[in-house]
Amino acid sequence: MADKKQGILQPLNPADSFTLAMDEEIRKEGMPGSLCGFALELSNKPDVDELQDRINIFLENFPVAQASLQQRGRRFYWCQREQQRQVFFQHPCSAGENQTKFFQQTIEKIINHNEPREQQSPIEFHLLEGVNQSIFLLRWIHPFCDARGAELILKFLMAENPGQLKKFTLDSGKPLVNQQLDKYKWWQKIALFLKAKKHIETIDQYQSIIPLDQQQLQQKPENLRYEIFRSSEQQTTQIGKIARKQAGLTGANLYYQGCLMRALEKINPEFPGEAYCVPYAFNLRKSKVLTPVLGNHVCALFSQATREQVQNRSQLFQHLKQQNANVIRKKMDYAFLPLMWAGSWLSLEKYGKTLRQSYKTGTERTSFWFSDIGQMDFKGQQFFNADIEGLFHLCQVSTPPALALLSCQFQGQLSLTYNFIEPQLTRDWINQLHDYYLEELLAASN
Repeated sequence: MADKKQGILQPLNPADSFTLAMDEEIRKEGMPGSLCGFALELSNKPDVDELQDRINIFLENFPVAQASLQQRGRRFYWCQREQQRQVFFQHPCSAGENQTKFFQQTIEKIINHNEPREQQSPIEFHLLEGVNQSIFLLRWIHPFCDARGAELILKFLMAENPGQLKKFTLDSGKPLVNQQLDKYKWWQKIALFLKAKKHIETIDQYQSIIPLDQQQLQQKPENLRYEIFRSSEQQTTQIGKIARKQAGLTGANLYYQGCLMRALEKINPEFPGEAYCVPYAFNLRKSKVLTPVLGNHVCALFSQATREQVQNRSQLFQHLKQQNANVIRKKMDYAFLPLMWAGSWLSLEKYGKTLRQSYKTGTERTSFWFSDIGQMDFKGQQFFNADIEGLFHLCQVSTPPALALLSCQFQGQLSLTYNFIEPQLTRDWINQLHDYYLEELLAASN
């Protein structure tokens, strides 16, 4: 419930504190924080008046979308602004301007816009108007919501009638982390804490491979760039069959990660490090609950494989499957809940250091960031009288590792968006990496 005296709309919950710590880590490097994007590629310009009306309804129903994130004492809160900011922007392509270049440059300008956290809008809506195509970009800051929440916001905007809109709610109950922790006795929480601590110590026995040499690491990060690659329907079907064979019926996520490990090993096997380590998310939100905002996933688990395992394809996927099975069997996702709760009381500096740095070596724990959004179900839907022809995702990433791969499937095609920091990494380097990655995705045997 809002605290009108203090202007507080909502306290930051433990899972959001995790993403805020990463926001701080990115800001420390001079970058704009944990900005994320969800872009819809449209066949034509949508009905702007109807779109504006629906955005206004969204803002009325979810006032936190116009809040200011502020620190009060040791804690952070979403607070009311004295004056609301503009959140819907139109960007027309100039006559004679290259449309493809206009789209990419405008999106990169938006995702690299740097301003103080307290001033930054939790979410913005950008319509890029090309000559024969448009892109609708939803840009948010990660403490506000996750990719699943962003998808639900788009579904809210696209709802056909008021009855559908009423199904979307703002959960005013306890945060998801606390709801799960309430199911355990105090001694069970201690056991969970110790289990998670042991898991981290196991992960930290190896120094993670970072795909940057010393010269690259010493450069100051300047801009987030992105490159999109889409596999054909035939390739996507083939990749799916190989993934099921190599990593099991539900192992597409593991397959994508393992193939990228092998691609990185190919691009430069001389990188120092002992193992590839990749954080991945588990979602506490119930699958059919339509809560668009303040429902962040928890991202604390890791896939890890040693260099020797990565070099042997069959051994790699056998290892990743077994590792994942152990995580599920031991309920490692829930084991991290006490750590998430405890971390929310740390300073952002200390929490960020705890998350990023190996306890054993003090070096970066993560080799690259990865997220598989899964199958997008906008098929057949229109976005305010415009057909949805494609979509992709964006996210700022810390340096190192300076590399994030976001994947999803839409209309039978696998979409891969490489998010990378310049000048640490370049478009040529990403193109070479993708060639190796596609080769790995389509490889059926050693």
